[in-house]
Amino acid sequence: MKQRAPLTVAAATAALAAACGLAFLTAPAAAPAAGSAKGAAARMPVERSVLVCPSPSTSDIAETTYTSLAPAPAGGAKGGGKGAARLATKEGKTVLEPKEPGRPVGATASGAEAPALTGAADGVLAPGWTAQQTTKVPVGQARGLLGVACTVPGTDFWFPGVSTAKGRQDYVHLTNPDDTVAEVDIKLYGPDGLLKGKPGTADSVIAVEPRSTTKVLLSSLVPEAQLAEVTAHVTTGSGRVGASAQIAEDGVGADWLPASAGPAGSLVLPGIPADATAVRLVAFAPGEDDADLRLKLSGPGGAISPAGNEQLHVKAGMTASVDLKDLTRGEAGTLLLAPADPKKATPVVAALHVVRGTGAKQELGFVAASAPVGARATVADNRADDKATVLTLTVADGSDAKVRVTASPGTEGGEPAVKELTVKAGTTLAVSPPPAPAGAKGAYALTLETLSGGPVHAARTLTLPHDGTPMFTVQAFADDRSTVSVPKAVEDPSILVR
Repeated sequence: MKQRAPLTVAAATAALAAACGLAFLTAPAAAPAAGSAKGAAARMPVERSVLVCPSPSTSDIAETTYTSLAPAPAGGAKGGGKGAARLATKEGKTVLEPKEPGRPVGATASGAEAPALTGAADGVLAPGWTAQQTTKVPVGQARGLLGVACTVPGTDFWFPGVSTAKGRQDYVHLTNPDDTVAEVDIKLYGPDGLLKGKPGTADSVIAVEPRSTTKVLLSSLVPEAQLAEVTAHVTTGSGRVGASAQIAEDGVGADWLPASAGPAGSLVLPGIPADATAVRLVAFAPGEDDADLRLKLSGPGGAISPAGNEQLHVKAGMTASVDLKDLTRGEAGTLLLAPADPKKATPVVAALHVVRGTGAKQELGFVAASAPVGARATVADNRADDKATVLTLTVADGSDAKVRVTASPGTEGGEPAVKELTVKAGTTLAVSPPPAPAGAKGAYALTLETLSGGPVHAARTLTLPHDGTPMFTVQAFADDRSTVSVPKAVEDPSILVR
């Protein structure tokens, strides 16, 4: 009998934690203004944000760039007040320390000894604090451009698209930012359902020590299960962790696979490169119901169904995949997943395995289902070279959207740039090059703000070729959780006599 993955209480907890940005808040002390609804909620800036970054690479020739930004207040207004932020090693050595909103900071590390980082920002630096690590490994088994956004720790993560096959080395990195042990469970689901653990192992719980990181080789969790497509479900029984999946495929390349957006009936996967030579979709349906999905590629002229792959059937509790080949055909695009029957929306998670180049010059990357940009979102590491950075903006449904794009100064100098763009409903807009700071030196950040319409989904593709190989990585934009809803309080002396 096949075992299925339930939608857990932890998943609901994680969603709530993500919405709150894992931030400590101070409710306003003042009473509502005259004429306002009694007890109406207000949007308030978060006062504390936490991030974790996984250890970058095991290669002695790896070169890693770290970039961090606390965005300027929305709309470009100058912010006041004090704040502090830093990312540091387990031993307390500071690696990144932003000093003011709107100006990024950078750092570099070489070799295999670069550790995982944890950190926090408070005060004026907390709202929207973002960090990114980008690692280039020019040769060897794990060669490639590996990019990952440092993540907010949580309790529930989905990674469709990992593998236990020969020729793949897939690790899940678990980083615990807190002072107590985190207990983590990893379950793997293949095309036939839950994969059983190795004989003699009674429990799959992994203890992650305080302020430390643990790497788990996924193929070590199951006996001789060489499966090309697997979905990993990472949950915590106690504590919280940052979780990222690092993938290396012999002869193809390496990159990070970010966690998919949480299970939903419709998903958006933005940022497929225009010159992708192979695209493979991996999807998983938690819960008790099968999912029938309609596939469409959103491009500049609208959304079309890929010939021969208009639909995908995903059995409950099982991983399904489909080879979409050279899906984009010369235009950067976004894959849209929606229920084939609008009256039956079964939640799924999904990701894309993307290859650029051919033969010995191949490189892989991943595009996971992502949440909308929301009010504001940032990707911290971009390069000013005209061909290095491509910004992809999609409005899958809803109305035409107006978006403000702000390029920060570079980590080593330059002046910010701002541009407003319109994205038509039902289309994808590829911006190459996107706005860049004048006189940019070093890496810079791109911040998106939704001014009207949408919802907008977005991703940034960074390409840093090496010896003819189009090394690349894709990071999605997601709401930066810079504000939360805080109910307004009013004095009510009557509670003293109740």
